[in-house]
Amino acid sequence: MTLAPLGITNPFHLATSSEITELQAILRSAGLLGDGKRIAYLGQVDPPRTGPAKATFAERPVSVDRRFRVFIHDISGGVPVDVVVSVDRGEVVSAVELDTAVTGELPVLEEEFELVEALLATDERWLAALKARDLEVSKVRVAPLSAGVFEYAEEKGRRILRGLAFVQDFPEDSAWAHPVDGLVAYVDVVSKEVTQVLDLGAVPVPEEHGNYTDPELTGPLRTTQKPISITQPEGPSFTVTGSNHVEWEKWSVDVGFDVREGVVLHNLAFQDGDRRRPIINRASIAEMVVPYGDPSPIRSWQNYFDTGEYLVGQYANSLELGCDCLGEITYLSPVISDAFGNPREIRNGICIHEEDWGILSKHSDLWTGITYTRRNRRLVISFFTTIGNYDYGFYWYLYLDGTIEFEAKATGVVFTSAFPEGGSDNISQLAPGLGAPFHQHLFSARLDMAIDGFTNRVEEEDVVRRAIGDGNERGNAFSRKRTVLTRESEGVREADARNGRTW
Repeated sequence: MTLAPLGITNPFHLATSSEITELQAILRSAGLLGDGKRIAYLGQVDPPRTGPAKATFAERPVSVDRRFRVFIHDISGGVPVDVVVSVDRGEVVSAVELDTAVTGELPVLEEEFELVEALLATDERWLAALKARDLEVSKVRVAPLSAGVFEYAEEKGRRILRGLAFVQDFPEDSAWAHPVDGLVAYVDVVSKEVTQVLDLGAVPVPEEHGNYTDPELTGPLRTTQKPISITQPEGPSFTVTGSNHVEWEKWSVDVGFDVREGVVLHNLAFQDGDRRRPIINRASIAEMVVPYGDPSPIRSWQNYFDTGEYLVGQYANSLELGCDCLGEITYLSPVISDAFGNPREIRNGICIHEEDWGILSKHSDLWTGITYTRRNRRLVISFFTTIGNYDYGFYWYLYLDGTIEFEAKATGVVFTSAFPEGGSDNISQLAPGLGAPFHQHLFSARLDMAIDGFTNRVEEEDVVRRAIGDGNERGNAFSRKRTVLTRESEGVREADARNGRTW
């Protein structure tokens, strides 16, 4: 097999600008990218679970066949295509047409954000609804929201976004503080048609501003805080080799990045004496869904898949030292593709550092008089993304004791609505006339476990009480019950805190 000399020997190497440019040329040459065609997703294809990808970093081959998966959307209404490309071979490996009535729509394009607002700005029904509320269309921002799949037969197979309106009085004004309630529009972004405007009548727009960067609102900043200086005079305890191979305190991992999922951990292993023990083949947050609990016809459809529909990796922030990340920091700058196949670098998109993490273990022995304290630390691999009103931090932690942890941090601004005078069972009040509909943020972790190999199984463990009787006269006995989950359908489980359930 002869491969193009792109010089990449790590199967998990972050995508490069030259690879994205090569991909663009291959797709254009195959007639898959051009006028009216957009890239809705482009990401690396994971290498096989066995073979060169599982070798140690030093043992990896001189060259690898790097493949990428691409979803092509035709903004004029043509059939979308699922494409696999080998950049090393310079060829399209496969191209499969998609039936969106079956597969669902491809992710929302950034250009469709502005398109929804522009189409509504010329729709007579929308303009009449704004006029009835004494609102100027030039001051109305429209949030383009994924529509979900409901009982509307007329929407089947169509690329629909729904628009909710907010008032922005001046460029720095937080529009989220001024929701226009009682009004929603349905827009087909392919036919460029406003299919429906649902107007349930005017509701007062909340007037109190939410501009929390305005000194008039925040008042003077604190002056009581003393500096916290985090220094590592000898440098950090981790090393980064190549573009993304990290080693730290017997841990090794290839830090990947996907435009859909954000940070992806590949090939996570632990050095146990002279044995390199694989732990996880691949770890990521594969989806995040945000269901809302307001039954109003204006918002009852709200149920966003922020990862799959908006691509959290696409909107990853460029991080700043001393604010987003504190300490001795190493940054990785992943490269993604824009909708036209041009490479775009997310500068300092991934932050890697280590933190002191309190006490790992401590004991003062009654009989020996020996005392000891061991401090803990952790390696932190993180990124931040902004999806509309919300900002999310995704943090992966590795600890000295072998613990692997994920933490999601939700910040930004909650999605808002009007708050009715009589109160609501489904909305929290934030300010006079301003509310936040009840909602949840549910994260789905994809963990391809490989503990000492791929022959793994999932066990569920419950704490169980033993009945009072023979061998348990005092009734104090409790034990554990283990259940092996042998298929995916059995893995649909309840988190049962009453029985201390773990997996």
